[in-house]
Amino acid sequence: MFSSSSLLLAQLSLLSAVLASSVTCNSPIPSSQYLHDIPSWQSQNFSCTGSPAIHTIRNSLGKGLGVFATRAIEPGMVIFHEAPAILIHPPEFRDGVGYPLSGIAQLIQSAFDALSADRKAEVMSLTAHYTSAEKASPNRDELVPIFRSNAYNSGQQIGLYPKIARINHGCRPNTSYLWNARLGKQVVYASRRIEEGEELSISYIPLLHTHEEREKRLDQYGFKCTCEACALEKDEKDASDQRRKDIRQAFTDFNSHLTLTVPQSKSGKKRAQEKADASLQLVKIVEEEELADYYAQIYRIAAISHAKVEAWPAAAQFALKSYQIYLMADEQSEQTIEMQMLTSSFIESWNNHLRNKAMQKD
Repeated sequence: MFSSSSLLLAQLSLLSAVLASSVTCNSPIPSSQYLHDIPSWQSQNFSCTGSPAIHTIRNSLGKGLGVFATRAIEPGMVIFHEAPAILIHPPEFRDGVGYPLSGIAQLIQSAFDALSADRKAEVMSLTAHYTSAEKASPNRDELVPIFRSNAYNSGQQIGLYPKIARINHGCRPNTSYLWNARLGKQVVYASRRIEEGEELSISYIPLLHTHEEREKRLDQYGFKCTCEACALEKDEKDASDQRRKDIRQAFTDFNSHLTLTVPQSKSGKKRAQEKADASLQLVKIVEEEELADYYAQIYRIAAISHAKVEAWPAAAQFALKSYQIYLMADEQSEQTIEMQMLTSSFIESWNNHLRNKAMQKD
């Protein structure tokens, strides 16, 4: 007769092996615990762009164009897997100033000039927000504002993705994205279930800031966010702001504790247990805020924190959750490989723990 722990270990071991050998472009994410059916539309080697007819572009009230689901989209399903039309290595960023505009403009123009006529037209069809100075200029350059209004950070680079650019911003987005450096593509996937007809949303800015701070950051895009997080009543908004500040502080606090060394002293073990407990609280508030952009990071923190107190079931499960997310972007990335190794290691430690426990009973 298998115990519940043994059964869960067997399921985790099987799922870890399946994911490690998988070459599909999709895998389950945090809300899923065990094996899931793999949709038949998936292609090989992470080159898919999403299910056929999974979305459409149409008018969005008060937002111009937007992307809408044409059918229900399950968590973890890849929606876009797009190469950039323009990809630049920006000059050095200067605090309080940003990137030097002249240097950026030259890089953007050079990349744009190399595009085909159709690709150029696709780029120039995107919406842009113009500053007061740009509006007043008799020789207004449209390309730089378009790039500034639609580009995404892509590793150490900045990329413009014409299809992904049609997704509007939300402070509790229903999609998330990861950069696949090996293939040079941005991967957008559903971070929760998206219903048929629902508009897709994505984050344009770092989300671990208060509502007021987010509004200021969104000024560069020329709109006021009206998403569900920004439309909360004052008390709820204040609570949301506090959670986001707590999450940002927690990331800082955990940085120096993310090692796999198991403490031996009584005081060290006590601190490690406190960190493991704190990691559960971090997972709780990030999930409450539905900040899927940070799921992979918090699950990694929780996995390592529980490994330090040799709580192998929790360590293995959180490691696997983080691994599943990174796997969607690139099965060969450093993050994916790290989380695959940690998942396997924690499962092995869990298995050894159960074996030793069984031997002690004999």
